[in-house]
Amino acid sequence: METKILQVNPEQFGDEELQEACQVLRNDGLVAFPTETVYGLGGNALHKEAANHIYAAKGRPSDNPLIVHISEVKSLYELAADVPEAAKKLSEAFWPGPLTMIFPKSDIVPYGTTGGLDTVAIRMPNHPVALALIDESGCMIAAPSANTSGKPSPTEAGHVALDLDGKIPMILDGGPVGIGIESTIIDLTEKVPMILRPGYITKEMLEEVLGEEVRIDPGIIASDSTKKPKAPGMKYKHYAPKADLVLVEGEQEAVVAKINALVREKQAAGLKVGVVATDETESLYQADYVVTIGARSDEDAIARHLYKILREFDDWNVDAIYSESFSTPRIGQAIMNRLMKAAGHQVIHV
Repeated sequence: METKILQVNPEQFGDEELQEACQVLRNDGLVAFPTETVYGLGGNALHKEAANHIYAAKGRPSDNPLIVHISEVKSLYELAADVPEAAKKLSEAFWPGPLTMIFPKSDIVPYGTTGGLDTVAIRMPNHPVALALIDESGCMIAAPSANTSGKPSPTEAGHVALDLDGKIPMILDGGPVGIGIESTIIDLTEKVPMILRPGYITKEMLEEVLGEEVRIDPGIIASDSTKKPKAPGMKYKHYAPKADLVLVEGEQEAVVAKINALVREKQAAGLKVGVVATDETESLYQADYVVTIGARSDEDAIARHLYKILREFDDWNVDAIYSESFSTPRIGQAIMNRLMKAAGHQVIHV
């Protein structure tokens, strides 16, 4: 299969530019497209054949549900069997945006899309290309991240091509994404709303809108992998570079000293080593490749650069990677959740 890449300027494009992509979706084919979080791999959410194509292209386990992307709130009432008051409040506050909500599914949603579950995950992306693609195609679009399952999520069209060239018909190249980590997922099917995946929309933001407690699934914040997360997708290793990744936590001076010592050990064994640093510490490391993720005070930059940096280490064929910890005040939990998954929960405390 030849993969066609179409350039689309998110700030200025005509609907006619998307017609070919829309036809692919209507024929149960797959289109990779930009959202504000990461690039998605889209298929018709109401056709189980499209879901099968997504699982096959990604090498994704079929019990890992797909998020349905919509462009109008009215679609929520078609997809969900029950829409609680909490969902109305959250959609008004955060849609379009990086929030996914889970509901009991209606009969029109095939089990292929939901990974066999009786619930459906729904969000409205905040990206002009994504919204236009949903509108023009007439399809509600099921879309996980557009990468090979387990690898770092794609934040540029080139990352999609690297993983899926020859496996899907089309990629819409809308340039780099804005946020860089996946949406927050909140489960609204229980009495107390529960975050199943942390993201840009935080617990505090959700509680402020709802005026009630929001819990966090203990399985996603555990420091080890023994607690099983409720969301099926979160039990799999994700976001991982090819090289072994280890996180080092503690005071800055101790972390720098420990990482440099570990780098020397690996280099003495003839291995190529990479380090994920910040603007403040970049000059303090002596590794083969030292990459800054941004200023420690700029959480948005850290999130935006994370997956791109992990993919760069793949390009450089490093054998081992050491990273500082980024427990920042607002979205630090979401960033660390991704890093912990990428590292397979390998953490050194100093």
